[in-house]
Amino acid sequence: MTTTFMLRGVALGLAWFLLLNLVASALIARIAGALVARGTSRSAACWFGLRIFPAAMAAAFVAVVFAPSYVMYEPREYGEGFDVSLAMLAIAAAAVIAAAGLRGIAAWWRASRRVRSWMRTAEPMAVPGADMPAYVIDVDAPLMALAGIWRPRLIVARGLVGALTPEELAASVAHEAGHRRSWDNLKRLAMRAAPDLLPATAAARTLERRWASAAEHTADRVAGRDSTDARCALASALVKVARLTPRPAVDVVYGEPISTFVGGGEIVSRVERLLDDHALATSTRRASARRWMGAAGLIVAAGAGYAPLLRAVHVATEILVHTLP
Repeated sequence: MTTTFMLRGVALGLAWFLLLNLVASALIARIAGALVARGTSRSAACWFGLRIFPAAMAAAFVAVVFAPSYVMYEPREYGEGFDVSLAMLAIAAAAVIAAAGLRGIAAWWRASRRVRSWMRTAEPMAVPGADMPAYVIDVDAPLMALAGIWRPRLIVARGLVGALTPEELAASVAHEAGHRRSWDNLKRLAMRAAPDLLPATAAARTLERRWASAAEHTADRVAGRDSTDARCALASALVKVARLTPRPAVDVVYGEPISTFVGGGEIVSRVERLLDDHALATSTRRASARRWMGAAGLIVAAGAGYAPLLRAVHVATEILVHTLP
């Protein structure tokens, strides 16, 4: 492959990425607004999928569809240079990607600084049932947090340890273990570093807040799925933490890869759902069924239409290049 062929392919790929990202971001912003206005509940997977859809869809299209199409159908000896419009689209796409990378780095740095501050007074703590290192720290807030992605640590305020019964503490730890098994800290970082245009709208923060709330409900289900006693203990712990918190519970580490015990807020709805056995059982079954059905449908559709799609994308690319001003 010639250098010009490769550079032109990169520029066209970036242009496709930007244009699809723009369309998908506008669509997701409208969908998010409609879902919030309707007030219907959605799973954490749904909110997370909506948040990362523009970047994921655009990146997947470029890697899986455009790149093979370009290699298969674009003549290697093509000698036309770069026009200004194509170059500007590529530069804009590169700027979007760079800005997303900076957001991710900033979120990681803030989280690292916060954890270093906590760990200055940290002492190792033995927690029955914990499958991760645990530490107790001296802070005023009733803090319990899961920090880190690859080697997460459980950090608990000394005052909270004293306020909770052993059963409540065990249920709270199981809740944080649910965040770990769901890779929620990685998802937080992925949303923050998603290269899309949603941060220019209010939809990004709305989707991330909704995901945080749904993720707390999911972690509650994981912690309380073994017994009614565990669910009651977790509900009691939530009530105690709410009473110990001097202001309405919010995600104090919003946008950072750290999961806190009351990070999604909505204490009342979480307690009500924990005490509703039927809601816990049915929501888990329905979410699992929807995921499997959606995955099967996507695999079948992708396999049937892949080859014609490559040809169609090549034609669309030619139209795009010739219609640019």
